[in-house]
Amino acid sequence: MKIGVIGAGSFGTALGGILEANGHELVYYDPAITDKFINDLLWDVEMVLLVAPSFAVPSIVPELQTNIPLIIATKGLLSDNLFAGFKDVMAISGPGFADDIKAKKDTYLTITDDRLAELFKADYLHFDRTKDVKGVLMCGALKNVYAIKAGFLGLKSGTPEHEQFIKEVAEEMEIILLANSAMRDTVKHFCGVDDLRLTCNYPSRNYEYGAKLHDDPNYKPEKTVEGLSALKRIVNGEIVVPDEANHLKQIIGMNIIGD
Repeated sequence: MKIGVIGAGSFGTALGGILEANGHELVYYDPAITDKFINDLLWDVEMVLLVAPSFAVPSIVPELQTNIPLIIATKGLLSDNLFAGFKDVMAISGPGFADDIKAKKDTYLTITDDRLAELFKADYLHFDRTKDVKGVLMCGALKNVYAIKAGFLGLKSGTPEHEQFIKEVAEEMEIILLANSAMRDTVKHFCGVDDLRLTCNYPSRNYEYGAKLHDDPNYKPEKTVEGLSALKRIVNGEIVVPDEANHLKQIIGMNIIGD
């Protein structure tokens, strides 16, 4: 199968390497380094894997063919509204670092369609399943936001304080998913609490940003912090924030997104 991969960063090439190992032909499109139009490059692909940074996705999606299957691997999207016009949408997400996948370390991912288990078949990849595309995407965005607070508080993995934080946040994420017409049980999958635990720890970029923010309230990150992008969209009303979402409301109250 000929598959277009949008995003040639570390995670995109890690997933792409698995597809190639399974005999698929890939065409990469990286909006950061190519001057070609998406449709000029991907006009004859049979499927698209979207792994672009979340901030770039809104400008990319209108250029995609809506009649071929789309796999969303981008983390940081708060809803599936952008993909409402697509006929066949799947998602893959979870606590997997690109370097671990490239090193063929055991990695656990959530998929929303059994076709993904075959496409990304590898001895070191392990999948659980849900049909909740929206919930998978929301988990991938929210965990980055919460990781900022974990870093700000200096929580250390394995400590009672860290575990209590994970427990409270996982319960809060369930409430948020339910309030936004997603399935609360999605948080129990690899894409939820497991990815949350991984991200709320060093060397997560979001966790590191929170730690530096604690030491310097005026700290500005040099690289993209996905949690900040998601937080800005939350503040702008992209999702419903329930009254019970105390941790998220506290993070909003930190006023760290700027203009």
